[in-house]
Amino acid sequence: MFSLAGRHALVTGANTGLGQAIAVGLARAGADIIVAGRSRPDETGEAVRALGRRFHAISADLGRIEDLPRVAEEAHAAFGHVDILVNNAGIIRRADSLDFSLEDWDAVMDVNLKSVFFLSQAIARQWVADNRGGKIINIASMLSFQGGIRVPSYTASKSGLAGLTRLLACEWAGRGINVNAIAPGYFATNNTEALRADEGRNCDILARIPAGRWGDPSDLAGAAVFLASSAADYMHGAIVPVDGGWLAR
Repeated sequence: MFSLAGRHALVTGANTGLGQAIAVGLARAGADIIVAGRSRPDETGEAVRALGRRFHAISADLGRIEDLPRVAEEAHAAFGHVDILVNNAGIIRRADSLDFSLEDWDAVMDVNLKSVFFLSQAIARQWVADNRGGKIINIASMLSFQGGIRVPSYTASKSGLAGLTRLLACEWAGRGINVNAIAPGYFATNNTEALRADEGRNCDILARIPAGRWGDPSDLAGAAVFLASSAADYMHGAIVPVDGGWLAR
């Protein structure tokens, strides 16, 4: 029920961190992997191929809407079709809200929210045209539920992503398309490097996590495999926290 053998997954932003762990986790469950992003995913490709899976990389700026139709078309052509889309690519900009710039607002919203919708739309159009379903997994955040501080555009984008996940689930469930999300807690990635380097914030965060540690990217793979598999066929619009118990406290 959890096997992804014979399936093809497109994962955005999979060169490092959470996206890389998700891509490798899906490959370990049997999926061939396509990745899309600006940076070269050489390490991810090596890990996927070492598992005996096929790998294809697409170079694209996911902050540019103009790139998204090409990403969808190339992903579709790589292995014949796409079965799973993981919208993982995301950026964060930090500044006090009194000082936050329009440039930083737009940059984050374009990658974290706008591109998610339009790439999902492009892939879903392929599925509908081919009369087949598929799985979309969005990567939300603890800030889909909470406010946070000094990250206004990130919070807005991730809160919007939670709503978009539910909206697309409502519209597309009847077409055999599952749209769900994973909300990672505090993980040790490039995006949280500044927080982990701040001794006070690092201590405050660890004190609230019942598991007592920052998440490792590999901790996310199981949830992604589950939502991508037939085990989750009746799940629509769910936002699954993988947070070491953060929201439970």
